[in-house]
Amino acid sequence: MKSKTVLITGSTSGLGLAIAIEFAKAGYNIVFNGLEKDGPEIAATVARENNVSTFYSPADMLKPSEIEAMVKEGKSKFGGIDVLINNAGIQYVSPIEDFPAEKWNDIIGVNLTAAFHTSKAVWQTMKEKKFGRIINISSAHGLTASEYKAAYVASKHGLIGLTKVLALEGAVVGITANAICPGYVKTPLVEKQIAEQAKSHHIPEEEVIRKIMLVKHPVKEFVSAASIGALALFLASETASMITGASIPIDGGWTAQ
Repeated sequence: MKSKTVLITGSTSGLGLAIAIEFAKAGYNIVFNGLEKDGPEIAATVARENNVSTFYSPADMLKPSEIEAMVKEGKSKFGGIDVLINNAGIQYVSPIEDFPAEKWNDIIGVNLTAAFHTSKAVWQTMKEKKFGRIINISSAHGLTASEYKAAYVASKHGLIGLTKVLALEGAVVGITANAICPGYVKTPLVEKQIAEQAKSHHIPEEEVIRKIMLVKHPVKEFVSAASIGALALFLASETASMITGASIPIDGGWTAQ
């Protein structure tokens, strides 16, 4: 495993960092990406604690030239990218009539368009190696919808469509593509939503969790970030070579309803 490399977008906090830690434990070299100012220190800490090699890129997911430069640097440092995890994501909640056009553009750009650019950038090297794993972190909202999340739901549905296309094109060259569709994970993004919902509804945060967030989970718990990391690690393995084009819920039963 020590010779394999994973690039994870949005990996300096939240779910992305949890996924990165699972891959580091398995011996992968890691290309970190995120906007946190202490990104280099986060990458160095994970490297030191798990005896792997890492480097950090501050590439902005809204800027294709920076995405291309990040992939090029990762290839140069590690000899290629074996696994790509498109995890970076942003959210905005608003009724459609008030939804700002710039928020729509940013969410589609980060959540969907960036995944196209990263996938395109790693594709040729994966094709030459006849091995590649592309794992897109979609959402239960890639399979169903909720009010006030027009851009997020559209981006996550679109990411599943992109996943299917990549799976079909990759089938003959050893590249698999799959989407993981989590329910609510208690990440900084979700914690921000909880606080905003509590403020707008004038109710305690505990009530937001119970009545607004986890009401959609038959299993009344947040999904653990580590479990998503473990699933991604399996999908990256040789064992998962026949799993491609799949959209796998890990949502406490949300999308079974």
